[in-house]
Amino acid sequence: MSEITVHESKAPVIHDPQEEARRNDNHKFAMWLYLASEVILFAVFIGGYALFRLNEPEAVHNAHDGLGIGLVSINTFMLLTSSWCMVMGLREIQRDNVRGMLRWLGATAALGTLFVGLQWVEYRELSHLGITLDIASSVEAYGGFGMRFYAPTFFHGVHVVIGVIWCLLVMRRGARGEFSSKRYTGVETFGLYWHFVDVVWIILFTLIYLI
Repeated sequence: MSEITVHESKAPVIHDPQEEARRNDNHKFAMWLYLASEVILFAVFIGGYALFRLNEPEAVHNAHDGLGIGLVSINTFMLLTSSWCMVMGLREIQRDNVRGMLRWLGATAALGTLFVGLQWVEYRELSHLGITLDIASSVEAYGGFGMRFYAPTFFHGVHVVIGVIWCLLVMRRGARGEFSSKRYTGVETFGLYWHFVDVVWIILFTLIYLI
């Protein structure tokens, strides 16, 4: 079996450490601003579901019987584990271990992909039960639950897909030797995004599946 070689090219020489630090801080600040805007969007979806829950408790109760809590619990565990893998990957690059970082980020991407796959399985099962986006074709007992359920969970799933693609791009940069113990802002910025996606899912999981 041929071995995958990680290029050990050195990161670009930093002529002005202070300028580099300012640039890194700007990148992180921009990410925080982006995440703040995402918080607003998710708050709209979550608020819409909460209002529906208050106004249509019977529809929510009926739909809960069809939600596969076991499958979703496994999915939640995988996503939380992927966040831990992300932390480990960041730790490895801080130790100048590029290969270690690539292994952990690879696990992050794999778990994120599995999460999306199982979410698709869940959607397929729910559609067979009559929980759909189309209120007119939904089973009457579920009312408009489908729309309130799919909107936030699908929106979150899209963010997971984006995160997986981003993770692969970070791995590509790492394999090219663009990161080191003194230059890893790209990894750290991706980590902020991935942890945000995890936190949002914990909120959705608690509100939709547990309460």
